[in-house]
Amino acid sequence: MLKISICRDLEKCRDLWERLWPRECLFDLWAVRACFAGAYDHAPEFHVAERDGRIVGMLPLSWIEEAGRYSFFPGELWQKKTWLEQNKILSFTPDVAKALLESVSGPMHLRYLLAGFFPADNGCALDETGYLFIPARYDHAFERYLEEFSNRSRKKMTRELVPLETRGLSYRLDHHPDLEKLFEMNLDSFKERSYFHDRRFLMSFEALAAWLQSRGMLRITTLLLGEEVLAVDMGALWNSHYTVLAGGTNPDYPGVAKIINFQHLKRACIERFALVDFLCGDFGWKERFHLQPRPLYVIDTSSRRAETGKRA
Repeated sequence: MLKISICRDLEKCRDLWERLWPRECLFDLWAVRACFAGAYDHAPEFHVAERDGRIVGMLPLSWIEEAGRYSFFPGELWQKKTWLEQNKILSFTPDVAKALLESVSGPMHLRYLLAGFFPADNGCALDETGYLFIPARYDHAFERYLEEFSNRSRKKMTRELVPLETRGLSYRLDHHPDLEKLFEMNLDSFKERSYFHDRRFLMSFEALAAWLQSRGMLRITTLLLGEEVLAVDMGALWNSHYTVLAGGTNPDYPGVAKIINFQHLKRACIERFALVDFLCGDFGWKERFHLQPRPLYVIDTSSRRAETGKRA
């Protein structure tokens, strides 16, 4: 018989996560999620399925009081939605996943679900599309990747990039103080739409950068023109997976985002990374760069269960 229990003790939730959760990407690491949990302080609620005394599934949630709904742990918010990707409903069989979802007593908004980690009959819809670069598809040769572009596209990119490149562009790698410039440029460019407009999100990223640096996983890429900073990107390297997490660009230099993104692709080929994850959101360039799309899904019961409005 299937039994569902609920754990709300953070340390016990941590133990469950570290014992049970598959580690397939950066966002599967408890320490990464804990950086956001510390800043947002949303109440954890892990639903755990057992059969014959053996754990057969888990749904790790947080109750977000300000939104009046559950989301995946730790319930970090940007633009009223959670941000961390590649979420999962851990279950050995579809009936376990369905039972876990039915055990939740309030509205849910569960974003960025990976295919294969939710029951097919649960009204799941396409959320957003993530984008990957897989260097092995090109034998780790950046020049072979460029062959995917038409002659017209290559000429257009050359026209856009050469004027800056001929002025003496250079890169500075892994210079931690450049993160402050990243945050500053991102806020200047996007104002209230910036990730970092919410102090909690900024604190989460500061904690994440510190943790990544302490583990040798932090990657900072800074594009320079002389001594002037044109762009800064923050990424993380884990298990040969390079995740580009956030960036900032100087608005006085159009095209610099394209240059720094090409640098990520070149670096991935040279260092023979397994993949580069550019996360969700096309922003007008990811499809044009021939990145591999990966659809992610959402389960949203917040509208049809809004009348309940609260958890048990």
